[in-house]
Amino acid sequence: MEKPLSFTRLLVRWLMSPVFVLVIFLVFLAIAAGLREGLNQQDNYQIQANLNNEARALTDNLEREFLVHVQAIGRMAKRLSAEPQTARSEWSLDARNYLDDFGVYQAVQWIDQNFIIRWLEPLTGNEEVVGYNVAFNDQRREALEQAAATGHYDISGIIDLRQGGKGLVIYYPVGAGDANRGYISGVFRMEVLAEQLLTTRVLENFQIEIQDAGEPAYLLDSLAGVNSRFSASSAFELPTLNWTLTLRPGHDWVDAQRSQWPGVTFTSLVFMGLLTALTTLLVQLILKRNQDLLKTRKELEQEIDQRVAMQVDLERLESTDTLTGLANRRFFMEDLAHTLNIADRQMRQVGLVMLDLDRFQMLNDSLGHQFGDELLIKVSERLNGLSNEKILVAYSGGDEFMLCQQQVDDIDDVIHLLGQIKQCFAEPFEVQGDPHSITATMGVAVYPQSGLDADTLMRNADIALYRAKAQGRNTYQFYTEGMQDREVMRLELDKDLSQALANNEFVLFYQPQLDLATGEINSVEALIRWQHPRRGLLAPIEFIPLAEESGRITEIGRWVVVAACRQLAQWRGTPCEQLRVAVNLSGRELDDESLIDHVRDALASENIDPSKLEVELTEEIFIQNIEHNLNQLTRLRELGVQLAIDDFGVGYSSLGYLRDFPVDMLKIDRSFITHVTERHDDAVITRAVINLAHNLGIQVVAEGVETEDQLNFLKAHRCNLAQGYLISRPIPHEDLSRALAEGTLFTGQHADSGL
Repeated sequence: MEKPLSFTRLLVRWLMSPVFVLVIFLVFLAIAAGLREGLNQQDNYQIQANLNNEARALTDNLEREFLVHVQAIGRMAKRLSAEPQTARSEWSLDARNYLDDFGVYQAVQWIDQNFIIRWLEPLTGNEEVVGYNVAFNDQRREALEQAAATGHYDISGIIDLRQGGKGLVIYYPVGAGDANRGYISGVFRMEVLAEQLLTTRVLENFQIEIQDAGEPAYLLDSLAGVNSRFSASSAFELPTLNWTLTLRPGHDWVDAQRSQWPGVTFTSLVFMGLLTALTTLLVQLILKRNQDLLKTRKELEQEIDQRVAMQVDLERLESTDTLTGLANRRFFMEDLAHTLNIADRQMRQVGLVMLDLDRFQMLNDSLGHQFGDELLIKVSERLNGLSNEKILVAYSGGDEFMLCQQQVDDIDDVIHLLGQIKQCFAEPFEVQGDPHSITATMGVAVYPQSGLDADTLMRNADIALYRAKAQGRNTYQFYTEGMQDREVMRLELDKDLSQALANNEFVLFYQPQLDLATGEINSVEALIRWQHPRRGLLAPIEFIPLAEESGRITEIGRWVVVAACRQLAQWRGTPCEQLRVAVNLSGRELDDESLIDHVRDALASENIDPSKLEVELTEEIFIQNIEHNLNQLTRLRELGVQLAIDDFGVGYSSLGYLRDFPVDMLKIDRSFITHVTERHDDAVITRAVINLAHNLGIQVVAEGVETEDQLNFLKAHRCNLAQGYLISRPIPHEDLSRALAEGTLFTGQHADSGL
């Protein structure tokens, strides 16, 4: 049972806790927030007091200005009362002087005892006001009668002026009581009054509203961005007016009134709190670090012993691949660089071999990664048998191995090593209880001819390996001058290929297929070409392998299907209307689960009869992944699309798949047709293929027909279709349409049908 902690230890634990640091900061934060709130309230009080003073000062100023104008109107009324015979022209001159002197009046008027406007200055713009009855309601009549009786002036309040707009009118009676001769009135537009009486500072900083008897009457200044938190009101002390002026400040004025001290005080205290908290945290960390150092010292002594033991294992693991037990790539490159330094001093050559297992990826994908790992281990064991003091074997990764022959006196030494490597693959490998024959392709670079440093030598060996793969695999290739240029050209072409579809650079050529029974052209094979912007028209052999390596073959294949369907649609109503178009599919395209949907959509979008489209696949593709391919091809056949086996006779010897797959057409490979009239074996094989296909209900197409003798042989043995340069080379669709319309294609109708 643990002892309860004492108060001192609890206190120490609390003081060492991060919560204590947080509490310190929060205390300072609360104090800062409280002080800022108090200072802000004091600021608000002062701002309101200043605003009240502004409102009172503005009201006082407006009262004085009004009284000045009232007195001016009164003087004019008194002169007219003293001189009742004043002529209108003399009165008009007096009125114009007032208008010029004050500049605020809209008009000055004389109104007779019946409240009708008789005289008016200025008359221009106010013509319709002459004759207007200003006692337009009972309230106005009563106010004017009261003014006439007492001799005191009257102010109308804010009204709708007859001339238009808002304004107010000062009425000063001409004489009082029975001596009254009407009124002199001064008419003010509110907007003119605001411009004349309000200063620029007031207009820029405040919104001013006039309220009459508590109701909003007029907005003298419609300032935008008003701070609604503050306002001040002040009443006018003028007879007959029950006005209150309400002042609302703009944000800029309020901000200018505020003190900086609330923000400065808050920021300073928060900063002090943060410094205090950080200082406390630093002290805690120093104390904890001292405790941890004592504990770590003991653990470190134990760990040193463990690390010494682990170091030995790490050194071994850093230089060795865990799966194969061979040297890894990093160690191999370091050793190769060291070997080249020694070879440079001793004037020796060094051989570097890059080795790649043929079709390893296919086996790994179809038989599983465990199979692939076991195969790599078996291969590593055989290759490791070549290791000695002059030869280092390493595993680079994937299905690639590297061998370095450190002392090469003659090129024959490297060739002898290549022979030893091929012997390693002579016998099948026993993997998961079954024998598997594996071959390898190799690329060779020799120092110093093929490179002066490890990276260059490795790169050039890789280029040679690529060239060896392009020549058919299960072989080797030495790096030679010019290979790198070809590789750079290949990489540039691969880069251009990524933009070819987007730039619409592909075109289809069409090679006619002659119906040997009728002599008609009823079908063509669509063959893709690349109209390269710099290199001109490229044949498929120059870019299709690149497309397959990069995975772009699927996109290109989809384009071919769409382009073929579009061309079939364009041929409607032309001599090419009856043609069926054959397109080639790669194995990667057949693996695509969305292939069927794409073909269906392409046919539907152009309203093409599915029987007008034929899909060709090589014999090798048919056999790969039989179960999956059978499902895909069956679905294609159900669409109504024709299926053909291309390059028949050069792939697999088993013919059982012909019974299982829904095949419509066999295409005999051109290698048999080329010498069919010269070699007995080729003739026998060709006749056998034709008979086999016909017995299974499958039509036969012969590729590579270049002579009339070959054509006659095929006719004699009931081959259905012929395709080759004798009939026509692949041509653009425009040339095909023209040739069919003009009948210029070779049909063989004049050729002898005998052997």
